[in-house]
Amino acid sequence: MDYRELFTDETKTTVSRIGAIEHVVGAVFLILLAGFGYLQLIQQGRYTDLAERNRIRTIPMVAPRGRILDRDGRVIVDNRSSFSIALLRENTKNLETNLPAISAGLELDIAAVREDIKRFKTTPSFQPIIIKEDATEADVAFVDAHRLEYPELEIMMVPRRAYPKDGLAAHVLGYVGEVSADMLESHDNAAWQPGDLVGKSGIEKEYNDFLTGKDGYKRVIVNSRGREMGRLEQVDPVPGNELRLTIDLDLQRVAEQELGDRSGAVVVLNPQTGDVLAMVSHPDFDPNQFAGKMTPADWNALQDDPRKPLLNRALQARFSPGSVFKVIMAAAGLEAGTLKPDTTYYCGGTVMMYGTLFHCHGGHGHGTVGLHQAIVNSCNIFFYNVGKLLGIDRISYYAHKMGLGEKTGIDLPNEDPGLIPSPEWKLKTKYQPWYLGETISVAIGQGPVGVTPLQLVRTVSGIALGGVFHTPRVVTLNQNEGLKGAAANASNERFALKPETVDIISRGLWGVVNEGGTGFEARIPGYDICGKTGTVQVVGSGAKVNHAAGSEFGNHGWFVGFAPRENPEIAVAVIVEHGGYGGDISAPIAHEIFRTYFMKKQGKQTPGTVIQLTALHKPVAVEENVEAGTPANFADNTKGAHKP
Repeated sequence: MDYRELFTDETKTTVSRIGAIEHVVGAVFLILLAGFGYLQLIQQGRYTDLAERNRIRTIPMVAPRGRILDRDGRVIVDNRSSFSIALLRENTKNLETNLPAISAGLELDIAAVREDIKRFKTTPSFQPIIIKEDATEADVAFVDAHRLEYPELEIMMVPRRAYPKDGLAAHVLGYVGEVSADMLESHDNAAWQPGDLVGKSGIEKEYNDFLTGKDGYKRVIVNSRGREMGRLEQVDPVPGNELRLTIDLDLQRVAEQELGDRSGAVVVLNPQTGDVLAMVSHPDFDPNQFAGKMTPADWNALQDDPRKPLLNRALQARFSPGSVFKVIMAAAGLEAGTLKPDTTYYCGGTVMMYGTLFHCHGGHGHGTVGLHQAIVNSCNIFFYNVGKLLGIDRISYYAHKMGLGEKTGIDLPNEDPGLIPSPEWKLKTKYQPWYLGETISVAIGQGPVGVTPLQLVRTVSGIALGGVFHTPRVVTLNQNEGLKGAAANASNERFALKPETVDIISRGLWGVVNEGGTGFEARIPGYDICGKTGTVQVVGSGAKVNHAAGSEFGNHGWFVGFAPRENPEIAVAVIVEHGGYGGDISAPIAHEIFRTYFMKKQGKQTPGTVIQLTALHKPVAVEENVEAGTPANFADNTKGAHKP
């Protein structure tokens, strides 16, 4: 064999292999070069952003809602500071792995946390998710101690609503809660994001946009443990606007205290302006429950409560007006000409009309009575005759013209329109004709007639003003610049009444209180208190049930009145459910409200009003009055009053 030939073949093979390796190495370098070029040129922005996020965080700064004040500038609703635990969703590689430990450490239901994450799936990843509100010191300590293990956790300072802890004016104020899915889908609310707190009822809902501030943010540098090391940029949040109400805390407090634990409602108006000075509905609720994260159990307890604490009885509950409706009947009869100032009827305790025996209250007769005494003593039989002559069409017409059977237009949500029946209404809803005997029941505020306390006090005080019915409002217009809402667009309704009509009715209502009538318990010596009581049967008197006051089937008791007799400046409606006679149970409540109003007007001392806002360190004391002592003419002189 020729070794030179063998050497030549091996050399050729080696050279060939080296050439192949060179090509492979060259290709690898080309691939690496292309990759580096891709990363440096095309993906530069993405990786720069990721690098920035590793050391820079954008943290939202939630704006506080505007405070809510009473008419004198006293704080009713404020904000308190609280810590919330937020879940960051940027660069969270081990989020799912860490969730069990995070949930256990913060005492959270892991299924609920996962549900929150799912709800926020479509929102930008830089937006944190609040997984625990009102965090405790233990929660904050847990996050601080585990920042390295759980960098996805962040502690945020979040302002929370602080309402009076005893539920004062709860139905007027309303509450805030997390925006619902239905609200998010609304085209009008495109600016809302999941997790936002918005007004859900009352003032908080009606004036949500006015009260809502503008959130800010800060961009901070953090270390590997998530601790803030520096600040790059900060846009401070802008608080919401302060909202001043027409509510007078002194009157609100006394109305709350006098109604007590009984179910019912109180409305206090300034008839000259429509300002709501007080509005009470019992039972009430604690709005502070909603300021944090309400549990399903708490919500179900409120929803399932048979006393319906979430219902604002002042404007959402429909009641029979009872004998208070006789004021409307008297005005309608005088205006229509079917009732004359000197008209008299004989009351023997019962009367037969349209084949039915109708009774006067108490079963006793009043003898021959005129209009004045019929109002003072609340004679049913007199007003049966008034109703018979008027007829249901005219009753319906005048009642509507005087503000019943339709919404008042108050700047609070979900107002009930009430009901004034008519033949057309019955045919449309019951598919039956109207029977003449039904008109007799309507004439004394029974049957299908339904009103709210707000409607009734507005109507009665509007009659006293000669037919001027101001739209009620709970916010002041001259102290809330830029305010939008129902109050800003309110217009007054006028249905001119003859001066003679106004004089006869107002003198009659003065007599109810001051001439030994059914409203004597509302009397304040030296003051022209006018009013009308009403007692409404929950079930027929023939039913074999307990009709006693306080029982399940006890009568509802009304008092609606105003003062003074000419140019009234305060009007009050009180209804106590199952409380018994209006003169016994509701008139005394009105008495205390009138008394407080006139004492305050004269600079006399009224019961101190102290508002304790939940979670604030000290109460907001209200010192409005400077002169001590109760004047003699405000003494309680209601003992021995005539009972209806």
